[in-house]
This record gives sequence, C-alpha cells and structure tokens, in this order.
Amino acid sequence: MEKIYIVGIGENGLEGLSTAGKAIVQAAELMIGDEQTLALLPENGARRVVVGTSFDEVVAQVEAAKENKIVILAGGDPLFYGIARYLCDKLGKDRFEVIPHVSTMQLAFARVKESWEEAFLTNLAGHSLDSVLESVRSAQKVGLFTSDDCGASCVAKYLLDAGIDYFTGYVCENLGSPNERVTRGELDELAKGDFSRLNVMILVRKPHVPDRPRESIGRRLFGNRDEAFMQSKPKRGLLTPSEVRSMAMAELDVGPSSVVWDVGAGSGSVSIEAAQIAFQGNVYAIEVDPEDHELIVANAERFGVKNLTPILGRAPKAWADLPDPDCIFIGGTGRESCRLVEEACKRLKPGGRLVATTSSIDGVSNLHKLLYACGGDVGVWMINLARGNFQLERIRFESLNPTFMLSVIKGG
Repeated sequence: MEKIYIVGIGENGLEGLSTAGKAIVQAAELMIGDEQTLALLPENGARRVVVGTSFDEVVAQVEAAKENKIVILAGGDPLFYGIARYLCDKLGKDRFEVIPHVSTMQLAFARVKESWEEAFLTNLAGHSLDSVLESVRSAQKVGLFTSDDCGASCVAKYLLDAGIDYFTGYVCENLGSPNERVTRGELDELAKGDFSRLNVMILVRKPHVPDRPRESIGRRLFGNRDEAFMQSKPKRGLLTPSEVRSMAMAELDVGPSSVVWDVGAGSGSVSIEAAQIAFQGNVYAIEVDPEDHELIVANAERFGVKNLTPILGRAPKAWADLPDPDCIFIGGTGRESCRLVEEACKRLKPGGRLVATTSSIDGVSNLHKLLYACGGDVGVWMINLARGNFQLERIRFESLNPTFMLSVIKGG
C-alpha cells in the first residue's frame, strides 16, 4: 500500500513548496482538501475532492478512495492544529507521510518580530474564548487562530469587556499571499477594525502593568487561584502560588481572632487569605516596594477585607510598633530572610507559629537552625509542582520553581 501524503501549503501555492513537495503534488492521482486550499494549485489531471471542516469527512474519503497516489492538502503545518494528528491517530501513522509547510502562526510571530517560545497558543475554532481567558490574562504573549465566530475585532472587544486592556495587539491577515497585511494597535482600536477571516492575532503584554482579574472569579477562604489577585508583571516570584499558599495557611493555623504578620507581602495574597480567616483579628502586610504596596491595597479592596493593614516600609523597623503576632509568614531568599526570621521569632507570641519559604538548599539549612532555636520541632517540606495546561490539543505540564517551606511553633 502506497503512503498517503499530507502536504502543508501556503498562500503562494505550488511556488512555496519544496522540490520534493512539488513532485508529490504533481504526481497525485487524488487530491483532498477544502475549496480554498485546492484552488491554490493548478490542475494536474488528478481527481479533486472538496471537503469541509469535518476531519471525519476526510477519513471517509480516504477509506473510499480507489486511487494509489493520494495527497491530502492542509494549510500551513498539518501537525500544528491541523489534520495530520487526527488522521494518524484514526488510521495509523504507518499509512501517512507528512510534508509540513511553515505554520501561519510561525509566520505571524516572524512578521511582528517576537519570539513564540513561551507564548500561550490556542485555536478559537476548537476552544471558546471564555475557556482560555485566564490563560490569556496571565500570559506574556498570546497567539490566537481566530475563527469565523470569533474574529480579531470580536476578541479585542471580549478582552476589553473582561478588563484586559494591557496588551498590544497585532492582526496578521492572509499571510504569504500578495494581499498580506499586518495591523498593530491598541485593543480598543482593533475592536473597531474590519479584518479578513484568514488571520492570526498576536497579543504582547505591556511591561509593568498588573493583571486585573475578573470580578466574577470564584473566591475561596484560602487557596484562591493566582489569577484572582492583581499581580505585578512581568516581575516573578512576588505571589506565593496557590498550592504553596494553601500549605502555608494550614501550618500558620490562623484563627478567627489571630494577629498575623506577612513580611515581604508582595501582592498580598497570603495577607488577604489570612484576613479572611482571621475576620475578628488583624493582619499586617509589610512590603518595601511602593508599587507592590499599592497592589496590596487594591487586592484588599477587591476582596473586601477590612482587617488588613498594608505597611510600606522595611522590616524589622516597619514592625516596631505592631502588636505581637500569633502567626508570621516570611517569604524570601538569602541572608535577609534569615535575619528577618531571627528578629521575628523574638516578637512571636509563645505558642505562635512561624512559616518561612525559601528557594535554596542553603536557605533551608540556615532557616532550620534559626527555627530550631525558636521552637525545637521544625517541619520542613520540599514542594515540587507542575500545573497541567491544555495547549496544542494535548495536556502539557508546566513546572513551577521548587519551594522549600519550614514551620515552627514557638516554645515557652
């Protein structure tokens, strides 16, 4: 049985194919593809079968074919949101040979001169915009295959309605064809635009603009998703991941009337969840960075916690006039973290709990010595996390940086 060829093709048709690709197409006895793709190639005597968007229709045509030399045409790279993977899974890889073309997504990123290594990529023909909205919201770059139901202007309007206005947008139309066009603009400008149905939309986050999450996002007492908080972007490591935060809240053992210190509070996620639990107590979020201090204020207002006091200043001086705490959370690395833990232990009430996180082995050893002197029995965890992300039609796991967490109950 002869191989069935799945050939990727661009808007420039036969001209854009390699020598081997041209030979395969010109020797075809049967060509299968959608009407627009087939129209890119001149007649060569082969029987042509026009199919729609249903992959099952292609399978049926392949199974019913009497010809030996069969070519299935697909736009761009047939393995990138294309038909090749489906056919190989359905009929077996051994029956096919794939001849890829440059993906229109790859072309689009090249046109706007942006790397796509870490971009969030998705196809709106197979996923609703609402289902990928949180991934778009927190991404640095986004590549979208738009659809007939949700074109570029529709995407821009939807993002603006969701409070996502911190991307510069590019709409790349008819890539590889003579009427190719790339439009750059703000989302409110693109929302008013009129674009052809063949386009790829790229979003590039503006620097130093915090996320603004959806008001409708579900709020838990603790362990809220990272996207629930306004965060400083593109800074990294200023928000304790929800899984680590959940373990920290359990070890802190915050009660309804606890006094809590969150030292180096960043965006305030730990402070806010502690404040929700200690609804009759008081939480103090200490942060030295003015921009992050503003985020704590905004997040506290967003979550409606009235018992959280943001404090702009450098510890330990910043906590000099605060009441002694029942619980202390300290995140950070290096000698500064160790110095703060040592000073904080002096202020922690007897029987109170201190939880510290670090990202280094040296930090674990140094913190353990200090906490052992504070209470004796020190809990130590190494937390390795990977979050599943449904992208490119499969689940991929993205690892978070390992976190070490230590916890102690003060003696006496």
